[in-house]
Amino acid sequence: MRTTCEIMVQKVLPSIRAELARTLMCEHSCTQQEVAEILGLSRAAVSQYVSEKRGAEVTFSKETQDEIGKFASELLKGLTPDDEVRGMCEVCKYVQRSGWLFKNAPDAGYCILYGDSEGT
Repeated sequence: MRTTCEIMVQKVLPSIRAELARTLMCEHSCTQQEVAEILGLSRAAVSQYVSEKRGAEVTFSKETQDEIGKFASELLKGLTPDDEVRGMCEVCKYVQRSGWLFKNAPDAGYCILYGDSEGT
């Protein structure tokens, strides 16, 4: 048995990071070094995300990309570590609610750490 968080961390989190990196670089003109600092990654990891060597497994809908874009904008403003975690969890929940989890892991339940699938 694999937990919901395990599935999301292995499959979805790399794709969220890749989308964040691309958004920060393309829409906000950040450098790879700046993105690495914002996301707490190495510059090499950012390069791999942007070049789709990492995080290319999951394709997001336009709505999900927009949600990730909103989080990228919030990251640029500067968040506390707790707010960064909450923001990433909100994006993860958004992906779950979008139907990705049900389609790709129908036996998994929604994450209960930050509320149910309805966003409570």
